[in-house]
Amino acid sequence: MFIGHWAPALAAAAVSKREPGLATLFVAAQLVDWAFFAFLLTGTEHMRVVPGITAMNAMDLYDMPWTHSLAGSAAWAAGFGALVLVWRRDLGFALLAAAVVMSHWLLDLLVHRPDLTLAGMPPRLGFGLWNHPWIEIPLELGLTFGALWFYLARTRGPALPAIVLGVVLACLQAFNWFAPEPEAVTSATSYLAFFAYGLATLAAWWLGKTRRRVPARG
Repeated sequence: MFIGHWAPALAAAAVSKREPGLATLFVAAQLVDWAFFAFLLTGTEHMRVVPGITAMNAMDLYDMPWTHSLAGSAAWAAGFGALVLVWRRDLGFALLAAAVVMSHWLLDLLVHRPDLTLAGMPPRLGFGLWNHPWIEIPLELGLTFGALWFYLARTRGPALPAIVLGVVLACLQAFNWFAPEPEAVTSATSYLAFFAYGLATLAAWWLGKTRRRVPARG
């Protein structure tokens, strides 16, 4: 899953009383992947290209215990939540941000082949929806744009930032699905991921800065 990871960020921003917080939640949603691609650069974690390993993704994610184990994700969630608590001094928002970090592992569990772990060792888990595009594609688009609609319905602001974020997400996902498969994992793999995550987060920051919560009725 790619842009689907931002669905919990949008849903959390819709129910949060903290304004603005969307960019922070966008970072939370992809935090373990930010770390994973950084760890690829340092050789701490590894992946390789194996054409056909799944119908939709050629990456063999065979070594990622520090980011994509359940225990590792929980540690990242706790650390990020603590950082947000110190920064924002808002326990509710810090817990919400930590929950968004944890959502990454749960959403990956749906689409990954069995390459996720509980604590960096077998059993390896994954329901493998990347092998079922007719399920994964509408699921990912539905989650993402349904959550965006939910966020927009609970806030008010100009249309342009929302349109820009929607276009950015759609273009990033189209590239992810339909661009030619890389021949090998290189440093460029990580830098491309950083660019994509940064671009989406920047668009989310702009949207969050321009939106205000709809006043409660009654």
